[in-house]
Amino acid sequence: MDRELSVVWIQRFAIFAIGLFIGLSPAVAEEREESNFSPCYLDGWSHALHCTKIPVGEGEAAVDLAVMIAPAVNDIGLEPLYLLAGGPGQAASYLTPILNALYKVNQSRAIVLVDRRGSGYSAAFDCGIDGEVHMDLEAVTDQFSTCYLENSSFAKALHSRQAVDDLEEVRLQLRHKKIALWGGSWGTRTALLYQQWYPESLSVLILDAVAPIDSKVFLTAQAAEKALLKLEKDCSQDPVCSEFGDWRSDLDSLLRDWDGRASNFPDPHSGRTMETSVPRSFIQNLIRTALYTPEMAAQLPYAISQAEEGNYLPLSGLAGLLSDDGSMSMGLTLSVACAEELNRTTEEELAADIRNSFLGDAFFEIFAEGCKVWPVSPITYEVPEERNHPVLIISGEADPITPHYYAEQSLGYLSELKQVVVPGGGHINSMRGCIPKLIDDFLKSPLASLDSDCIADIQRPPFMAGAFGPEIDKAVSSELLSSQGDNK
Repeated sequence: MDRELSVVWIQRFAIFAIGLFIGLSPAVAEEREESNFSPCYLDGWSHALHCTKIPVGEGEAAVDLAVMIAPAVNDIGLEPLYLLAGGPGQAASYLTPILNALYKVNQSRAIVLVDRRGSGYSAAFDCGIDGEVHMDLEAVTDQFSTCYLENSSFAKALHSRQAVDDLEEVRLQLRHKKIALWGGSWGTRTALLYQQWYPESLSVLILDAVAPIDSKVFLTAQAAEKALLKLEKDCSQDPVCSEFGDWRSDLDSLLRDWDGRASNFPDPHSGRTMETSVPRSFIQNLIRTALYTPEMAAQLPYAISQAEEGNYLPLSGLAGLLSDDGSMSMGLTLSVACAEELNRTTEEELAADIRNSFLGDAFFEIFAEGCKVWPVSPITYEVPEERNHPVLIISGEADPITPHYYAEQSLGYLSELKQVVVPGGGHINSMRGCIPKLIDDFLKSPLASLDSDCIADIQRPPFMAGAFGPEIDKAVSSELLSSQGDNK
């Protein structure tokens, strides 16, 4: 079968998607011998980073952690900002595009990326995710089973406590007295646990798409449903999008009758009809994943309306845009998810979460089946203790997996918390609008009040109006046609 209907689709739809420097900055040069670093380049960032390896663990669980540093342009002794990736299973080395948004931060402080054990350049535990395994849940589970049996010791060694301890080891090796942490999605969970276990090593926290310690983020159906309802509301108030009518009912009809339509779905890259039927869960997870970013969500009303009329090309095109980028390591994902999330989720909670939602159990089922063949010991967290570090929460108003109300429900133990909610924002918003400026302002004065009025100016992108994208304003269109006529 084509790679598009491979386990990489399971991975993609299951998970949550400055200057040139030749020498080390003064602070880093003092903390670690320059000979231990070498220049390296990563996609999404055109400048050289300073990279090294730090050994952690013992025996079969031993790994050389990949550490990548963008040194401060003007080092004035400020603590560095560490970026923690999500997933669980994403590599920090895939976060380099965020460096472009944080260039002001990087003027005065180093930014550090650490690929946690089992991800990226730190012995990626991907279970051969590139193999052409059909998107059949039983086949995928068989691959997970084989992967676990071949790597059981490593699988058992990967968990949040180990990741946090490794991060502390990196801090010690780099001789950073204190660090600031930015976490995205599951990276916020890692950051909050670091705050609990190593409070003296931490200055401030920035949490984008927060997954509180006691939240159960794999129960995502209701959050996804609320994000879709928000999209529906915004669409109804848009003169272009409102013309699609009741596309939400079209989606319900599409999913209800999918078994009779499954054989007509086009290949996401070639456009040819697939030889094998596409399961309903694929469409459900496709919709959920598209809600992660406003740019993708803006295409859903049109794509769903077209699908109801029998044209599946727009939905297929979305699937192609959301193709796997290789940033997740599914072995690491399962080790953490099975031990720390699914073990504490009850059937009653799952039933309540999937009720009256478009997603149902399509997301949860992948991990539920995977965890059956991934026997890691359950891990529980202690009740969080009060902490007084300054914390900035960045939330998306329409986040389909870590909704903004998580912060209000579960972070009462944080005494110095500020939250900004991005209008129409999806999952991860640190690169949107004025958010990079707010991050810089917060880091400069963590205890000062934060002027966040600028977020009101952040708007959803235009809704897709047809096969060629958003509708061009009629006045602009007339002007363009007129100018073309003048140029003839």
